[in-house]
Parts: sequence; structure tokens; C-alpha cells
Amino acid sequence: MNKLVTIYGGSGFVGRYIARRMAKEGWRIRIAVRRPNEALFVKPYGVVGQVEPIFCNIRDDASVRAAMRGADAVVNCVGTFDRGGKNNFEAVQTEGAARIARIAAEEGVGALVHLSALGADAEGASLYAQSKGAGEAAVLAAFPSAVILRPSVIFGNEDGFFNRFAGMARLGPVLPLIGGKTQFQPVYVDDVAQAAVKGITGAAPAGIYELGGPETGTLHSFIDMMLKVIRRRRLVLNLPFFAGSILGGLLDFGSAVTLGLVPNKILTRDQVTQLRRDSVIAAGAKGLADLGIQPTDIGSVIPEYLWRYRPSGQYAAIKESAKNLRKA
Repeated sequence: MNKLVTIYGGSGFVGRYIARRMAKEGWRIRIAVRRPNEALFVKPYGVVGQVEPIFCNIRDDASVRAAMRGADAVVNCVGTFDRGGKNNFEAVQTEGAARIARIAAEEGVGALVHLSALGADAEGASLYAQSKGAGEAAVLAAFPSAVILRPSVIFGNEDGFFNRFAGMARLGPVLPLIGGKTQFQPVYVDDVAQAAVKGITGAAPAGIYELGGPETGTLHSFIDMMLKVIRRRRLVLNLPFFAGSILGGLLDFGSAVTLGLVPNKILTRDQVTQLRRDSVIAAGAKGLADLGIQPTDIGSVIPEYLWRYRPSGQYAAIKESAKNLRKA
């Protein structure tokens, strides 16, 4: 019988790429999510019955255990940017991670891969970093042989990075940035998926791996790159952190006043705090090279999905080439 992997959050941005790769490896895949009916798109990743979305609430022991029962390996891709509510930082990224690791050990699961984030630090400045750091510690305490992946900002077709700024660039001539001088090392989503597969299959030794792409630069420099791809000229305005903190505070207040009915999906105070710290691979850290993975450069990927933000969309290249035609 083919081996089984349970991927918590397997319909999310990174999880779906891991699921697709594991299907090609011939594994059976259980996608544990809160809304299985919204995850049906993963089923065609494999043959009939190979990939199955099921309900799971990672805040509940019984639910996590039911989703994991019989699994040979487990991947935790669940994360959140919500500070409040039931699915907040601590509930999801600390307690949820601890629960999955503890139950994996109790169930005798062979391998555990945990998706964390670069900058995870239980003593960090931001609540997000603290919850990620505490989650890592809990995972290693319960499952010492776990493979922990710490990616920098992740890019790819469904990303919330280049897509977000490209969408903002369509709204007006000015593109405001908070943390424009902060350093990043974006990593391609499928490279992260490859790393996860190495951990699932036992090809990656236990430990923490920091994942970044071949390019390091400021947020401003990557936005300039994105603007060239989408053929738009914009004034990129670097705002000071204090301005970002004020804006994030106002947006957080607005969300609190509405009791979360209007969630703050734009900018939070905690995100501003995160942006004060660079997101690049530490010297001497294990990374993609140690896993035998060649990192993918940004320029070879983003034109494939950012074309829709161009003024002429998919016809931009045709219009540009037409300008070179000689008039009869």
C-alpha cells in the first residue's frame, strides 16, 4: 500500500505545491483543512482517490488526531497573520504546532515537517515572530527529529507579496512602502515544496533550514523589479516606520471596533514591527544548497503570473512588438 502523508493547511499557498509534488511521488495525501469544500481543487493533483481534503480544526486534539491516524508522515503548513480571534498567533502558530507535533509522536508518525518563518524567535520584537519561535521550540520538544523550514518571503503564482504590490500599483501614480530599506531574500514556493518533500521522504536530516532565493535586496529594489515586469511607472514612496505604526494602529482599531467583522488585511502594527528586521539567511545556516536544491531566480518566474497587472494584460508583448513594424 502506498504511504500516506497528512498535510495540515494543505490547500494553502505552500501546502498545495507540497501536495502536488507528493502526488507525483506516488503517496496518498490527506489535506487537513477547516473548509474541505473549498479545497476540492487539490483532488486532480493525483489519480482518483489519491488526494482527499478532510475537515480538521488544529485547535482540537481529537480533530488533529483523526486527520493524522495511519499517516506515515505529517506536514504542518498552517499559519496566520491574525493577532486576534480564535485562530490567533498563539492558538495557531504556537499551540497548534505543539499539538500536531505531540500527537505525531504519540501516533508513531515517521516524519514531521514544520513550516515556520525566517526570523522566528520566541524573544523577538513582533508577536508573529514570537509565536513562530515558540512553535518551533514546542515542535522540537515533542518531535526532536522534525525538519523545520524557515523561508523568507515566498513568491509564486498565488503569492501575497508581488501580487499585492502589483495590485496596489494599478490604483494610482504613487506606491507607498513601509520598510523600503529592509532586506529580503525571496524564495520560490516550489523550492520550499521540494525542501518539504525531502523532509517527508527522509532525504533531509533533522534540523532547521533557512530558505532563501539567489537574490538579496531591499523591499524597494524588488518593487522596482516588479514595476518593470508589469510595465508601470510609479513613484515609490518610502514612508518612515512611525508613519506605518500610526497607520497600522488606526487599521487595527477599526477592526477592533467592528469586532473583527472588518478584518485588517492591509497593514497591522505587528507587521510594521516585523518590517524593522531583515529577512535574509543567516551566515552558516543550513539551506537549499544543503538539500541539493538549486534556488529559482525571481526574474524567471514573476512574468509568468504578473502579466495580468500590465495595462494591456496578456497583449502587452504583442503591442510592444507591433511598434517595431515598419509602416507601409
